[in-house]
Amino acid sequence: MKCDLHVHTHHSGMCTVPVMKRICRESYNDPLEVYETLKRRGMDLVTVTDHDSIDAVEPLRRHPDFFLSEEVSCNTEHGTHLHMGVYGIEERDHAELQLRRDDLPRLIAYLNQNRLLFSINHVFSSLTGPRTEADFEDFAKNFPAVETRNGQMLAVANRHAAAFAERHGRIPIAGSDAHILSSLGRTYTTVSGARTREDFLDGLKQGRSAVNGVSGDVWKLTKAVCSIGGSMVREKPWTAILTPLMAFVPAITIVNFLMELSFAAKWGARMAPLAKTPVSVEALLLR
Repeated sequence: MKCDLHVHTHHSGMCTVPVMKRICRESYNDPLEVYETLKRRGMDLVTVTDHDSIDAVEPLRRHPDFFLSEEVSCNTEHGTHLHMGVYGIEERDHAELQLRRDDLPRLIAYLNQNRLLFSINHVFSSLTGPRTEADFEDFAKNFPAVETRNGQMLAVANRHAAAFAERHGRIPIAGSDAHILSSLGRTYTTVSGARTREDFLDGLKQGRSAVNGVSGDVWKLTKAVCSIGGSMVREKPWTAILTPLMAFVPAITIVNFLMELSFAAKWGARMAPLAKTPVSVEALLLR
């Protein structure tokens, strides 16, 4: 079975870019359009991983091939920030996750107690800010899954994530991280032998997953930014006065590309010698 495990809708909130964060959304994807697009692109199951929100569940809950997930924004003990994918949750879990997201050990304890699968997302990207070696030690020790192929991240960052997951025996996860409809379902996870969504989630926990599809690049990011900008203008016509700024988007995405290359190279080199953790995935999920 196939499922894109990293998907956003307009319920993911406002973008984090200074100045624009008051007027522009992270995504303008309608949940029903997301569902229909993913099914057309061959996904057997559909989930949504909005930032700290499960509001997309209402129009989708009636579909038997849908399950609820969430991308939780967390603060670490080391003063850094991360995005965690949590898969196959119940609506009651959402409130508990949000209560604990500023206390990562307490959040992880809740996830393990309730046998919920979770991953560290885009681990070799600077998207969520700086990293420390202690962060990576925590990822290796406490996270049963690693997003090893993200459809918006550079191939080199995904390769480092895959090597990190293999070195530490973590479950590989893949998703498009689509903020626009055209990216949906281009990157996804498969679980062999699964016949139902319950089989799929159990197979993930057992490590029977494989990653598939494409990585990101500078042109893909440029297209996404321009598409989101166009959607912003359609929602708020007065923002058309900002459209001349779109001319700077390619330059900004190229700078971002260079920063991402540097970040991935730095932490990929530092983490290669990190000692392999003896903690198994089964032990993590049984804590």
